[in-house]
Amino acid sequence: MSLHPSSLLRIALTLLAAWLAAEACVALHTPLPWMIGPLLVTAALSMAGAPTKSSIAFRNAGQWTIATALGLYFTPEVARLVSGLWWAIGLAIVWALLLGWGFGAWLYRTTAPCLPQVSERAMRATCYFAGAIGGASEMTLLSERGGARADLVAAAHSLRVLIVTVTIPFALQWSGLHGLDNLPPATRVVDAKGLVILMAAAGVGALVMRRLGRANPWFLGALLVTLLITVSGVTLSAIPQWMVNAAQLVIGVSLGVRFSREFLHTAPRWMGMVALGTFALMGVCALFAVGLSWLTGQHWVTLVLSTSPGGIAEMAITAKVLQLGVPVVTAFQVCRLVAVLLLVAPFYHRLYGGSKAALQKA
Repeated sequence: MSLHPSSLLRIALTLLAAWLAAEACVALHTPLPWMIGPLLVTAALSMAGAPTKSSIAFRNAGQWTIATALGLYFTPEVARLVSGLWWAIGLAIVWALLLGWGFGAWLYRTTAPCLPQVSERAMRATCYFAGAIGGASEMTLLSERGGARADLVAAAHSLRVLIVTVTIPFALQWSGLHGLDNLPPATRVVDAKGLVILMAAAGVGALVMRRLGRANPWFLGALLVTLLITVSGVTLSAIPQWMVNAAQLVIGVSLGVRFSREFLHTAPRWMGMVALGTFALMGVCALFAVGLSWLTGQHWVTLVLSTSPGGIAEMAITAKVLQLGVPVVTAFQVCRLVAVLLLVAPFYHRLYGGSKAALQKA
């Protein structure tokens, strides 16, 4: 589907502003400059009413590139290490599901009285799906099918991801807790022919996932194919740094454009409670990570990223850029996302008697 020239101009100007913000962040030595700079400037411009626009094709390409770069960390030795943590990943999944349910229950208790125009059933669904940790777009869709206020759910997930994506990298950089990773990718040599083959294979995986109707196909499909290639011992090419930077930029833009001018006026108490709850979630997740570190022997900072209430791509990028246990973080986040997508809807049906058929409708 072709874009109108005005849409192309808006995308180009948004990308230009994002690039300038990224370069400024590089000069200021901020963490994750190629994602946080574009994210913040795009969000600010969007809320100010500027006609920002993100390209879905660029976002997909960004996820495709980042997933391929992450898959290169899963050498046979690393795969054996990660597979030995299956029980810890299981604990983290249970923790995320319980935490999401608790967050939703807390949102209901603190915000329902301020939204009397929303029915009790709709408010329960809104809070439940807004509280889920992971799968922002999927939770918004499920909430709409469950009769919830999908706009409030989308706003809650957007704000949570923004807070986590900005707060954790800055905290880690200022604390000096980075550069701890002794697990490099399978190769750091860029080979043009190998790069084309690798990206093509990862792209096929993404297209297959999309054809199957799976969530996050451009990330999960590309990651799965690259992981299988790497764990089999095949070395094709590293991903050039400029591609990784460009991918971070377009992902940052895709997050930033969610914050429209109307976002500022979306149920102020609701947004305030989401923000407060997000900081509380980060705190309890950090405590959980410390406990899990004691059980597993993994560095607690790596497990903070692994169990944080952020998005999979954002936390994996943070781990890669700050060199903090990329394979472990990626494995935890991917498994949690899959579990959330599979279990959140059935749990809602069990807890609140929602329409199972409606939630599962394609």
